[in-house]
Amino acid sequence: MPVGKHAGGLSLRAMLPNAITAAALASGLTGIRFAMSGDWNLAVYAIILAGLLDGIDGRIARLLKAQSRFGAELDSLADSLSFGVAPALILYLWSIQDLPRLGWFASLAFAICCALRLARFNAQIDTDDQPHKSAGFLTGVPAPVGAGLAFVPFYLWTATGIEEFRNPVFVAIWLAAVGVLMISNIATFSWKSIRPRRSIRLEVIAIFALAFGALLQEPWWTLAGICAIYLALMPLALMRYGKIRQQRREP
Repeated sequence: MPVGKHAGGLSLRAMLPNAITAAALASGLTGIRFAMSGDWNLAVYAIILAGLLDGIDGRIARLLKAQSRFGAELDSLADSLSFGVAPALILYLWSIQDLPRLGWFASLAFAICCALRLARFNAQIDTDDQPHKSAGFLTGVPAPVGAGLAFVPFYLWTATGIEEFRNPVFVAIWLAAVGVLMISNIATFSWKSIRPRRSIRLEVIAIFALAFGALLQEPWWTLAGICAIYLALMPLALMRYGKIRQQRREP
């Protein structure tokens, strides 16, 4: 037996992606802890960090060829807690607890929609008939993006200080609406479907650099702007997917 290998053991290569996923889960749950103590900024930062970690764990697993069914299940569980339960509780404590019944139902709706979306994703992993995926699109809003969109009222409230953005009725309706977007069947852009022309690749890199600088200078305005751009691109994704479907139907 080769040195350093033991029967039934796991290599560091196999453990690393799962460790990152666990760290994302810890970050999401810590966001709830910050919200319970009223540290709203830290609570939202914790969810954002969970999103960043979630964005790299799968890529690292593919890079290291360490994908596993266990990792996929752990990732879905972590996503449900970090991007469903945690944002719902944070926004409930921040605003909508002033509406004891409607507010709690809105939080429940968001968390349940996130869990349903992830369950649908897992159920379709081995399914060949996935029109959106085969065309390079996603079905509905991804869980991490949904969590980011859910915090739009908080971004605007923090950036402007306008109390209307913390209005519990507005926040509850917004939270439920984002939950519906997550479980919807609409086509949304994925990273694979966004392919800028080579002639503008330098401009795209410059835009990303400027966006990163804006995040450091004005994080809340920048996050609100990113969410606005994402929402504005959703109709474009629908039109592009519609054209692809039409092309596929043509003989």
